[in-house]
Amino acid sequence: MNRFITAVTAAILAAGVAHAEVTEADLANDQASAGDVLTNGMGRHLQRYSPLETLNKDNVKNLVPAWAFSMGGEKQRGQETQPLVHDGVMYITGSYSRVYAIDVMTGKELWQYDARLPEGILPCCDVINRGAAIYGDNIYFGTLDARIVALNKDTGDVVWRKKIDDYKAGYSYTAAPLIVNGLVVTGNSGGEFGIVGAVEARDAETGDLVWKRPVIEGHMGELNGEPSTMTGTLNATWPGDMWKTGGGATWLGGSYDADTDTLVFGAGNPAPWNSWLRDAGQDNTGKGDNLYAASRIGIDPSTGEIKWHFQTTPREGWDYDGVNEVVAYTNRAGEMRYATADRNGFFYVLNREDGAFVRGVPFVKDISWASGLDENGRPIFNEDNRPGDPTAAADGKKGDVIFASPSFLGGKNWMPMAFSQRTGNFYVPSNEWGMDIWNEPITYKKGAAYLGAGFTIKPNYEDHIGTLKAIDPDTGEWKWEYKNDAPLWSGVMTTAGGLVFFGTPEGEFIALDDETGEKLWSFQTGSGIVGQPITWEMDGEQYVAIASGWGGAVPLWGGEVAKKVNYLNQGGMIWTFKLPKQLASME
Repeated sequence: MNRFITAVTAAILAAGVAHAEVTEADLANDQASAGDVLTNGMGRHLQRYSPLETLNKDNVKNLVPAWAFSMGGEKQRGQETQPLVHDGVMYITGSYSRVYAIDVMTGKELWQYDARLPEGILPCCDVINRGAAIYGDNIYFGTLDARIVALNKDTGDVVWRKKIDDYKAGYSYTAAPLIVNGLVVTGNSGGEFGIVGAVEARDAETGDLVWKRPVIEGHMGELNGEPSTMTGTLNATWPGDMWKTGGGATWLGGSYDADTDTLVFGAGNPAPWNSWLRDAGQDNTGKGDNLYAASRIGIDPSTGEIKWHFQTTPREGWDYDGVNEVVAYTNRAGEMRYATADRNGFFYVLNREDGAFVRGVPFVKDISWASGLDENGRPIFNEDNRPGDPTAAADGKKGDVIFASPSFLGGKNWMPMAFSQRTGNFYVPSNEWGMDIWNEPITYKKGAAYLGAGFTIKPNYEDHIGTLKAIDPDTGEWKWEYKNDAPLWSGVMTTAGGLVFFGTPEGEFIALDDETGEKLWSFQTGSGIVGQPITWEMDGEQYVAIASGWGGAVPLWGGEVAKKVNYLNQGGMIWTFKLPKQLASME
């Protein structure tokens, strides 16, 4: 059996109690609905903003623990999940592809599901999972062996289980699925193994594939079991057969813009990292751009057809994945915009109608690979800061070593930023670090790392690496920044009460003043925080929850930075806090 049901759940089932179904209307209304959290991002636009203001700047110091839940055992590692809350139950995912249902009042486990992973999985960057989706009577989540699983939300029983792709070729899946109009929409992981990034949509009831859209040019899409259209134009921006193993993993998942009826996904770095192998005669025509890797892509949710794209790093050569989340918002002038903070160090504002470039500014201090962006948002490359061509080296084994900033882990990595409807600002978790990087010869082999590069990450400053920045998207101005010794790797949440919540690898769960960046409250969770905070209201009291459990890419890939944080303890806890009624009015 792959599930474990406690006596509490057995009693509920025996009594015939079932929790309410989740509808498309519920998902669409998630941000405005105070009593639950039904979507990753606290709304499918990914704003991570709560209209709740019971908890505010004056009383946040009265926030106290309500309960804590242990994910237990030896299966700890990084806990990057965002909890969901529905009808008195919290649903969380854990490392090694596990799911838990928890009584939200008491913190008691109702059921647990363990995917029982096979031998030979090939996760790139820890055995994490970033969350589930809920719809109808089901919970949906992805596994490290590249499957999507539907579970009954009341029992944990498997409803259906489908294969996304071949884990032996390097495919995996770590993101929270996205539900839109009865479709379960997923991406894929594994770009460092020469896989091909894609977005897929399945019928939520059956798991049957409705459409598939590869994001690397030359690959054919699918619709209702038949070939549909080719992505891009064969060999327009890729040389030879390099497109066949072109990377572009869609590993962070996507957002949904209801106003334009558009899915927006990011496509990661092209494969291999060695950009000289992907050079199709780089010139001003974009022939060597390697589309649609390192891009944001607008997709029709009904057919999987690409509506538009915006490429952040053409002919990418530093592992600056273009996969970072795209947040739909309306600016102070009432204009519909997208915002995204790229691994490459630039913060972009795009038009929501067609993805066209509006504005781009640096959100980290020492960008070395480009001197800026042109009027179309295309980077102005510093070609001397591209890792050297190994074929030009005397021994043909190692190209010139350069120092590039930001590092390949990015000015911002996966950790989601938040938008405040109260201030109109974005709150961006970022890191100030660089790397020595060089290119090496490489050939594709199924299931083997496909990099063609070596690297060592280094801090740019002695007094901090992490920095949470408040950014005005209308001007690009930094309103304030909060510095942290270790890299920031957690998600961010804002509230109408004027608070910004996030966590640190040192274990602190922190609330800042959204206007000044002043620390107003913190709690030591006992392990590093790389999870995503949420808030909801229950019985007139406001609750906040976060996963604590150190891990993720930093301790695995961080070089000198990893040594700086190797003292941090692993863990696996969900901490839930509340503002008691009697303390809500006390300052």
